[in-house]
Parts: sequence; C-alpha cells; structure tokens
Amino acid sequence: MDHNVGVTPHPLEIKLRRHSRVLTVRFDDGNSYDLPFEYLRVYSPSAEVQGHGPGQEVLQFAKENVQVRSVEPIGHYAVRLVFDDGHDTGLYTWKYLYELGSQYEARWQRYLERLAEYGYERKVSKV
Repeated sequence: MDHNVGVTPHPLEIKLRRHSRVLTVRFDDGNSYDLPFEYLRVYSPSAEVQGHGPGQEVLQFAKENVQVRSVEPIGHYAVRLVFDDGHDTGLYTWKYLYELGSQYEARWQRYLERLAEYGYERKVSKV
C-alpha cells in the first residue's frame, strides 16, 4: 500500500533568478519547474487576483516585466513572493507551486487567450 498518495511534494530548492525573471523550484519527487515571474504574478493566490469565489478572478494586465524582490518563507508550507509592483499578499503553498509548475502550459495558454480577448498585447522588454 502506498502511504504517499495525496502527499504534496516539498521543494528541495527554490532559486530566484532575477536576470531571467524565473523562479526555479526543485521538488523532492524529482520534478523541477522554471516559473516565470509574470506567470507567478498573474496567478497569485491572493484574494486581489483570485477574487473571493469561483468566477471572480481578476485578469492582471501589464505584468510582463514584473520582478520578484524577495522570497520569504512562511512556516514549513509556503513562501510569500514580494513583487516590485507592490504586490505581496499571495502565499504560495508547496501544493500551489507544484500545481503552477505541473499545469504551466495550460494555465499560461489560458492567460494569453484571456489577454487576447481584451485586445491586450504583451510588451516584453529585452533585458
């Protein structure tokens, strides 16, 4: 019998890569994800972004060049990301970071489609 069913993988390493604007998270199950800052910002678990219930998500615009100033540990279950646009209220649990990594392609595509529906064109500056 597998006692690990439903157990959330824990990060072994979290690296902030400011130049490439990516947070690399390596988990104890062998998976590793490079999560772009923009992606982390637009999928922040905060109420400001997620709303207060299903269907109340707030689409984030103009986050292409957002930076993460710091990664602050919250107990043994999450980190708080402090963004340079002042946003710092989202607590990224290990489970949520893992979901963001494992569902990156589908979530990113959904975000780009929603921006397109609003006629918004992303403006990414070259570093």
